[in-house]
Amino acid sequence: MDINTLRGLSTIFVFIAFMGICWWAFGPRRKQRFEEDANLPFADESSHERTSSHERTSSHERTKEKNTHKQAQQSNAGEPTSTSSENEKRDTL
Repeated sequence: MDINTLRGLSTIFVFIAFMGICWWAFGPRRKQRFEEDANLPFADESSHERTSSHERTSSHERTKEKNTHKQAQQSNAGEPTSTSSENEKRDTL
């Protein structure tokens, strides 16, 4: 058996496997199951709406925290910064 015969047989095997997968995916027995699975993301709209409102609340709280943090930084902006001798002490540690 030479390499070309092996290539031909592998091509036939892959083609048969491809046809089997297509038959399995598009067969009439599985159509209803796949349609139900396709609609799973839309199955519980009320839960999704509750999650969205919770996410909006969490996002609002995060924005509020960021603003508070920014205000604290701005109020500390008038304080003196560290001197070069303090920086040298930190670098030696």
